[in-house]
Amino acid sequence: MSVDQERVTDDDGPADEISTATLVGYATAAFALLGWFLFGWLVQRQGFVASVGETAGAAFGLLLAVSVIGTFRRDRR
Repeated sequence: MSVDQERVTDDDGPADEISTATLVGYATAAFALLGWFLFGWLVQRQGFVASVGETAGAAFGLLLAVSVIGTFRRDRR
C-alpha cells in the first residue's frame, strides 16, 4: 500500500532581504532608546533601575507599533 501525498516542508524559498531603510530605522530606534536611557539616568538622575525600566517600556511600545504596522502591511498584500 502506498500513499500519494505531497510532502510539506517549512522552506518557502529564500527569505526576503531587509531593506536599507529598515536597517536605518532599527539603528535610529536603538540610538534613540540609548539616548532615552542616558537622559533619564544622567540628566534627570532618576536611578539606574528606573531608567532601564522606562527604556524597556519604550522599547516594548516600539515593538508593539512595529508589529501592528507589519500586520496591516502583510494583510494588504
